[in-house]
Amino acid sequence: MQAENHRTQHVGWLRAAVLGANDGIVSTASLILGVAAASTTPGPVLVAGVAGLVAGAMSMAAGEYVSVSSQSDTERADIERERIELATDAERELAELTSIYVHRGLDLNLAQQVATQLMAKDALGAHTRDELGISETGNANPLQAALVSALSFVVGAGLPLLIAWLTPFHLLTPVVAATSLLFLVILGALAAYTGGAGILKGVLRVALWGSLAMAMTAGVGMFFGVSV
Repeated sequence: MQAENHRTQHVGWLRAAVLGANDGIVSTASLILGVAAASTTPGPVLVAGVAGLVAGAMSMAAGEYVSVSSQSDTERADIERERIELATDAERELAELTSIYVHRGLDLNLAQQVATQLMAKDALGAHTRDELGISETGNANPLQAALVSALSFVVGAGLPLLIAWLTPFHLLTPVVAATSLLFLVILGALAAYTGGAGILKGVLRVALWGSLAMAMTAGVGMFFGVSV
């Protein structure tokens, strides 16, 4: 029988990619708009945008690597503890797994049979999955998450930066704001489609928060109103 291809198999890289691209668009566009509101020439805007791209990409990579590594370390520690408990008190572990299946709706006899057979085949795997809730689907590779986040941030940040470079300075603020919002809409739609979620909901979610971030940052630049 052919194995089914579920969307949850993409959750590891999809989360990192969407987070990186979204953060790249929002943070860089917001930075550009904030500096543009306080500047009279395009030079500082482009410098700030490039600096934001580099710093943001490194920050995303480091953050994802540390976060996923910490999660992996915790999971490995729990699995090792479970391995020791299986080696030292297998009967209690069998009773524990049986209880889990009973709470999920199986009668006691059937739950005991299922737990016994699963532990006979792969005791650690059964407890890792059903007791700890750790599965291969949810596992993410720290290096993969870091690289995907950094690259997706660079792509996302590069879009408003490119627009700012190509746009005359007197039109920079409305053009960057409008195109960045469009990029966020496209990203939200693609992410929702890939993840199997509602497209409208995904679009509204990223558009709302992205617009708020850009508006607040531009407001800061206008408030101070100084040449950067």
